Amino acid sequence: MASFLFLVAPLPRQLRKKVLSFISESYLVSKLKLTLKFTFMFILILFIDSVNRVYRVQVEHSSAMQNAQGNIVATDRSEIQARRFYSQRNMYLCGFTLFLSLILNRTYSLVLELMEAEDKVHQLKGTSDSSVKAEALSSESQSEIERLKKELEKKDSDIETLKKQSKSLSDEYMSMSDKVNAKEGVIPGDKKND
Repeated sequence: MASFLFLVAPLPRQLRKKVLSFISESYLVSKLKLTLKFTFMFILILFIDSVNRVYRVQVEHSSAMQNAQGNIVATDRSEIQARRFYSQRNMYLCGFTLFLSLILNRTYSLVLELMEAEDKVHQLKGTSDSSVKAEALSSESQSEIERLKKELEKKDSDIETLKKQSKSLSDEYMSMSDKVNAKEGVIPGDKKND
């Protein structure tokens, strides 16, 4: 609960960033996280066992009520009630502990994402220069932009080459057409009648 309160408390940004980076990068904390995972797995096993016990005590209580038809000895009834109370208590404690661990894990990841988003906002805030904004982008997106620019340049050069080839083919066609027409005696603009 103290960890959860620390995560949601309105702390100064720099302090929160230092503590979260320490938690994310510390070797000791990584070993502690592993230990906590094993602990929560053990608590999950206890939770499953306590649910099983609640079910067994409930079945035992209902069978005792049917067999006795109201003539249950007070000590037997109180003993069954106590066992039911303890098994339910254990089930609720284990269940709430597991639920709190899930909430704590999700809150921690959300706070990390929030800190990363705030860092990007602070980098981009107040700058209208595109080069500064480009620096704030991740390295993957910058490499993707560079790759796309190179592809665009290659396509432009391919288009220019095709235009030159098309012009030279057109000029060659016109030259050959003029030569053929000269041999046949056809004047440009005249139509040959067949």
